[in-house]
Amino acid sequence: MRQTTKSVISNTFQEHARLKRRSWYWLTPMIVLGLYALVMGAFFWLQQIRDDSVMFVTIDQEMRQQRLMWVVIALSIVIVIALLSLWRYTRYRANAEAALVAETAFRRAMENSMSTGMRVLDLEGRIAYVNPAFCRMVGWNEADLIGRNPPFPYWLPGRHAAQQQLLEMMLSGKTPSSGIELEAQRRDGSCFTARMYVSPLLDPQNLQIGWMTSMTDITEPRRIREALTAAHERFMTVLESLDDAISVTADASEGVELLFANRTYRRLFGAQTTGHLELLAGRRGRYTDESIEVYSNSVQRWFEVHHRMLAWTDGRRVRMQVARDITDRRTHEHESQIQQNKIQLTSRLTTMGEMASSLAHELNQPLTAITNYSMGAVAMIKSGNIDPEKLLPALEKAAAQAQRAGKIISRIREFVKRSEPRRQSVAIDLIIENTLSLAEIDARKRAIRISYDIAEGLPEVLADPILIEQVLLNLIKNGLEAMQNSAHDELKIRVEHEDNMVLLQVIDAGHGLTEPERLFEPFFSTKSEGLGMGLNICRTIIESHHGRLWAQNNSSSQGTTFHFTLPCAGATSAINILTSEELTA
Repeated sequence: MRQTTKSVISNTFQEHARLKRRSWYWLTPMIVLGLYALVMGAFFWLQQIRDDSVMFVTIDQEMRQQRLMWVVIALSIVIVIALLSLWRYTRYRANAEAALVAETAFRRAMENSMSTGMRVLDLEGRIAYVNPAFCRMVGWNEADLIGRNPPFPYWLPGRHAAQQQLLEMMLSGKTPSSGIELEAQRRDGSCFTARMYVSPLLDPQNLQIGWMTSMTDITEPRRIREALTAAHERFMTVLESLDDAISVTADASEGVELLFANRTYRRLFGAQTTGHLELLAGRRGRYTDESIEVYSNSVQRWFEVHHRMLAWTDGRRVRMQVARDITDRRTHEHESQIQQNKIQLTSRLTTMGEMASSLAHELNQPLTAITNYSMGAVAMIKSGNIDPEKLLPALEKAAAQAQRAGKIISRIREFVKRSEPRRQSVAIDLIIENTLSLAEIDARKRAIRISYDIAEGLPEVLADPILIEQVLLNLIKNGLEAMQNSAHDELKIRVEHEDNMVLLQVIDAGHGLTEPERLFEPFFSTKSEGLGMGLNICRTIIESHHGRLWAQNNSSSQGTTFHFTLPCAGATSAINILTSEELTA
């Protein structure tokens, strides 16, 4: 069988009580035994003196003397046994007293060490007992409380009626098992909140003789609880007032469990997980810090959705989803894109309008040649002098001039026609070639040469060719206008490869810039007849392609260099940019 050992704490109290009583319980029997030994010694001594003084002793006297001796010896044995029994009883009683003292000291030590205030009320409501913790709690000593009738000195002034009702409820045995909260006042006037538990006090015959109450100061726990409750209420107020739909879900055996949903989420999707799963958009388990834009068919709205993994209060890994309604923003962005496309088209038309005289002159040459060749052929036919060897070259030259004029008109038509933005992988030299077919018309009119230096092995760029041609043509036209009165007659175009970007530079030898940092501001222009929107539109186009456009004065010579970058259509760059476009589409 398993042996049980006594607590070391209780043994300490018992040892102390045993040592305190050990030197007394055997003293009385030993004193009595010593006195009896002295009496018996005196008796035998006197008897010996008497025998020595008597000359003749009869047989009868000797017999009586022997009987007396045996009686004395028997009485002595009885007395010794009685003394031993008394010593044993005294020892047992001393041990019992020591155990009682130890138990009393142990219970008193527990009472004095408790932080819970203990109080005993009799059936009439008088205070019969208080422990030191109760006295420390209320600030009154034991003598001031024992025997007091209500109202008690620690009751709050002005609230005796409420305290009396609590006391009557306690005396009637109707106190809830969870305890009751009450307000009390210390002797110094300070107040505190306590929780009190009540139980009946029973005697050994199991009869109730009073009420045992335990009271704990809960002022600080209550303050902390109220602070946490207030913080939780503030936090919930903020969450509930947000326009974003916030939901938290966790995986469960039955599927997905909705742990939290704020008011916006409940208004849109109800208290179900369908909205959360719909906005996941197939990204379950593949969360990143980036947001995605998802269209919800159930509510016919666009949302910008953020996901994050969290540790819930019970330690589970949960998914928090924050969905912001961006339907209005997307509508405005769509309308803004439409206006931007119109502005870009207007800019191209404006560019063609500014180049109208040059284009008319360029078209006039092939048309005049066609007219001359056609009239010569007509004259030959009318005269009847039809020489195929002379007529055929004239017609071929007329056809070549017609093709030339047709290419110019077709290029202008492609440049100014309305089309949806479309990014594709395109060679940068093709963009430059198409742009120069229009730019050289204005350059020949101004007697300026356009040269270009394209690095070998350039990768294709991911761009809309028409928009990039618009930017490049605008920059070349500005350079040609800046070189109108310059002694230099060459405008340079340079193309290089830098990391994952292709860098294009348009270098002119004009008058330079005084405020290059303001050049791209709307309605700021260095030309008296300019609107100040061309370069701003160009920067918008380049930045929409994830590139950068800037200008700086040439350090070694006069003039200005315009720089802009375009992303390469390589594997890494293309994937990143296409992903970004898909997320914002």
